[in-house]
Amino acid sequence: MGMMASEAIMKSVKAYIDHDKSLAKEVIRNDHVINKREMDLEKESFEMIALQQPVTSDLRMIVTVLKASSDLERMGDHAVSIAQETIRVKGETRIPEIEKLIAEMGEMSTSIVEDSLEAYLKKDSKMAEEVAHRDVEIDAKSTLINELCIKDMQKTVENVLSGSSYMLVASYLERVGDYATNICEWVVYLNTGHVVELNRKHIPDVDE
Repeated sequence: MGMMASEAIMKSVKAYIDHDKSLAKEVIRNDHVINKREMDLEKESFEMIALQQPVTSDLRMIVTVLKASSDLERMGDHAVSIAQETIRVKGETRIPEIEKLIAEMGEMSTSIVEDSLEAYLKKDSKMAEEVAHRDVEIDAKSTLINELCIKDMQKTVENVLSGSSYMLVASYLERVGDYATNICEWVVYLNTGHVVELNRKHIPDVDE
């Protein structure tokens, strides 16, 4: 499921930067697979709780599966949102400097997702903490993109639609980094039994 979510993010950003409507539609079509995987994991987890009545470390493992799968499903939703932006703004005025930053932010977001999953598989709390700290870099990139977009939109009305779209895509990628940080926090919980905040404020637990 993690690989699916990571691939969806990567493809959605590529579609956006390359103005590839076909690839964007592929991301949207395939989102149901990620959603189904989350439902399958939920079903199996609840069955294990009901039938085996796990305690301590086993129960923590099931809790982390439920939480991590929810975070991954939301990453997939944000990939879909980026893909939808590709279709919405296709043909509008584009700003190469900002698109380059969006591409870089996409690579950073994909990387932190993949590394958070590696920390999860290894149950490596130290690695999880190191990965979570990289979310600050994603936040900084998002702030820079927002600042540049505002400047460009102030120059000419022709940049308003593309600028607002860049800011929206940057916000989706920033949230992806937050969800990856969530997974890192669940790695620490899995090992210690303590819920911790790694390096940032929690994002609201609501559907965007």
